[in-house]
Amino acid sequence: MSAFRPRRMKFGIFLAPFHRLGENPTLAMKRDLQLIEHLDGLGFEEAWIGEHHSYARELLADPAVFIAAAAQRTRRIRLGTGVISLPYHHPLMVADQMLMLDHLTEGRAMMGVGPGALVSDAYMMGIDPPTQRPRMNQALDVILRLLRGETVTEETDWYTLREARLQMASFSDPHLEVAVAATFTPSGPMAAGKHGAGLLSVAGAAGPGFENTWSWAEEAAEEAGTTISRANWRVVVPIHLADTRKEAIEDVREGFTLRAYVGDRKNPDGGQAGAIFGGRGTDIEMSIETGGSIVGTPDDAITAIEGIVQRSGGIGGIMGLAHEWANWDKTRHSYELWARYVAPHFQSQLGPLTASRDWVEDHQGQVFGPTVPAFAKAYEDAGKEVPDPIRKAQEAQAARGQ
Repeated sequence: MSAFRPRRMKFGIFLAPFHRLGENPTLAMKRDLQLIEHLDGLGFEEAWIGEHHSYARELLADPAVFIAAAAQRTRRIRLGTGVISLPYHHPLMVADQMLMLDHLTEGRAMMGVGPGALVSDAYMMGIDPPTQRPRMNQALDVILRLLRGETVTEETDWYTLREARLQMASFSDPHLEVAVAATFTPSGPMAAGKHGAGLLSVAGAAGPGFENTWSWAEEAAEEAGTTISRANWRVVVPIHLADTRKEAIEDVREGFTLRAYVGDRKNPDGGQAGAIFGGRGTDIEMSIETGGSIVGTPDDAITAIEGIVQRSGGIGGIMGLAHEWANWDKTRHSYELWARYVAPHFQSQLGPLTASRDWVEDHQGQVFGPTVPAFAKAYEDAGKEVPDPIRKAQEAQAARGQ
């Protein structure tokens, strides 16, 4: 069975964001906004913005605030929360905030949700990690009911709703797009299937269980009686492109290391964050080889994405994990190469162009043959002598029987 292929695959970024410790955080956030503007100008479809509250690398505490600012600076790109950690918030507040963004962006906002990835965030709020995934499912169910216009009364051990409803209708029809984050476990795909939502595979395509991801989502959707589509499955993977493979690798070698992001202290999670950065330890070549990162030329990226499509059975989009492994100019150039050469390959843009060129070249005599007589006639009609090159071209055509 061939893999699912949308006519136009979605491309964009997943902006946690990751910034180097020791830099000006205000400028880092401004640079994040500049990146979104750059992507909008290049025609990228989406950007998903993270929520984090600790560990000093991922500086955006409220993706909704960032999206509101980015929406004012952009024209077309869709902007999603990537993701709202639902156990940290009252579900009515989340639904109302996202509804407001739906209107402010005139339908460009998307809601990505998850249980909360940073244990240090949950620790500061006194949230027991084993409760996070069940609470995410609880909250998502309520948020979707509110977005559908229902009135909800519900009391749990962590929130209360009394005849809660949203005071505005959605801008989008029926409401803004919703996606659930997934890592290596069945939890995220099954939540997406249960709620009929999209899927954000934020841990890439190289981890254990990736090939089972969609079957887990389908299983849950069948049990819940919901409908899901591979067109709404995005896979997040770090990407850096350059004009040569050697240049691309050297661009990111230093910045790839976790040490560049957390300073010179030992990584406190024992290296588990390596998966988020796209590989094991600090070996960029190993990360590329195992599929943890896509680093190389546009042709390398096309080959790697084709591999993800085949292994997954088909996806709807690739979101590059935004990073600052390379400097700002090289990072911008990477996105330009992606937009110029990689995206069109997966968005049905090159086939018609190639067919048009081939047809013209295969029918040159038929297409361009009348041109020479037309030039000669123009001179004759004007009472002027036909130039030798045109006269000789006429004679050559006559000799060929054209």
